[in-house]
Amino acid sequence: MSIILAIALVPTVIHSYLGAKTDDGRITSAIGATLAGLTSKPTERRGAWVKDIYDSEDWIERRYLGPNGEDVLLFVARSYDLKRLYHHPELGVLRGNDFTRPQPAKLAGAPVHVLQSQSGSGVALYGLLYERRFIENPISFQLKSSWWLLFSPRKPMTLFLAYDRHSQSTAPLDRSAAARVLTAAIKSFLSQTSNAPS
Repeated sequence: MSIILAIALVPTVIHSYLGAKTDDGRITSAIGATLAGLTSKPTERRGAWVKDIYDSEDWIERRYLGPNGEDVLLFVARSYDLKRLYHHPELGVLRGNDFTRPQPAKLAGAPVHVLQSQSGSGVALYGLLYERRFIENPISFQLKSSWWLLFSPRKPMTLFLAYDRHSQSTAPLDRSAAARVLTAAIKSFLSQTSNAPS
């Protein structure tokens, strides 16, 4: 019994008392202010709100605007609380919008989740990056990794979410402004040198 209790205490010591975390050195603010030919301006989102909803202190939210009426909202956040990011992330950032259920898709080879507006105009898509790979099914991922996650230092997950309110639901995904901005944001983020152990 003592051995079992000692093993059970290990995750508590690692995460609560030692606060063990792994930092790969990448930051969201390094994502380009100009992406896919669109220039950006920050929104007025407050840090306290992002901390409360996503438990994140490393985040950006920008609107990328173009000469042809493009207007894409990009939100990127990193958190050590994985569930805060993967459990319906659109309910926070895009609160008040009425979307269909997320549908899986591939964008530049990476799995993403696509939400179409119920009105027929507007598309949102998001991807979840953990270490060096994108997660297709975050619940399955956490269940499969739960044992290892209990006994290892916490690592951040990164949420990339783009919303194009003008895109038609029938338009090809990869041609939407949201897809172009999201792809460019991911590429810009990953271009940073990682100091994580290989």
